[in-house]
Amino acid sequence: MSDGAPQVLFVTSDRIGDCVMSSGAIREIGRQVPGAEITVACGPTAAALFRAAPGVIKVIPWRKQKAAGHWRALWRATVGTRWAMTVDVRGSGLAYLLRTGERRIYNRSWETGLAKVETFSRMMKAERTMEPEIFLDDQARSEAAAVIGDHSAPVLALAPISTAADRSWPAERWGVLVERLKAEPRFDGWRFMLVGGPGDQPAAAPALAAAGERGIDCVGRGDILASAAAIARSALFVGNDSGLMHVAAATGTPTLGLFGPSEWWHKAPWGAKGRVLASSPTRGEFRPITDLTVERVFESVLALHDAFIGGANPDQP
Repeated sequence: MSDGAPQVLFVTSDRIGDCVMSSGAIREIGRQVPGAEITVACGPTAAALFRAAPGVIKVIPWRKQKAAGHWRALWRATVGTRWAMTVDVRGSGLAYLLRTGERRIYNRSWETGLAKVETFSRMMKAERTMEPEIFLDDQARSEAAAVIGDHSAPVLALAPISTAADRSWPAERWGVLVERLKAEPRFDGWRFMLVGGPGDQPAAAPALAAAGERGIDCVGRGDILASAAAIARSALFVGNDSGLMHVAAATGTPTLGLFGPSEWWHKAPWGAKGRVLASSPTRGEFRPITDLTVERVFESVLALHDAFIGGANPDQP
């Protein structure tokens, strides 16, 4: 810590998706507290997202413990500092137990149909919506390049994973989807990259097998920032409602998110290049993700391609 520099504590989520959706707070803190040195507290799997973020001098990984032990541990790690501002995405009482000037605390009562990015912006009292951002560094880019190689072929990134079974489109359908896409003229010469974390290999296996020689295995290869760098090099992204879906949207990659019984209107991939395919397009009506057929997903991938890459016959007038 620098002498005299205002210190800001940013407590964000243990989930990658919420960390990404709230990541715009980093720039907003810099606007509201000029010269701030930011300490970020987040889940260990998301910690790499903030290592290159501007103004961040320290990342405290925290993991949920029984009987709220993680909050006691985080209090012990932060109570000795006089904070200029404490930002709490979790909406806990921690900020009231610390010596702090300004407080920005999330309130679930704001979740009245707005996108979560917008409710996080309300939390920060921001003048405009805080855009999610991925802060890539040379290490992440290098790790991604080692996986993808120097091929010039366009890449379709696929993330057939999620933290919940009911948000996961069946793994075997991902395999069928890749077979369909390989046979589609729009994707001639494309490569298919599977992304995910350690332990996601079973969910990715059918799609990776279907991709064959045109496949890239980026599952469990490096941390979340390396995955983000790999996705950033992709032309398109398709994935379940997951943290990687939000990562893809934040990199500016055209993104299609598959939603089953979850609030797609609240957690849709943010930005002009984000698209949603929900098992039910009606807000408040939840249907199983298995209601999404291969044909529906295939057609939506083609629509994503045509919107951002070009039509089936781009050389035709």
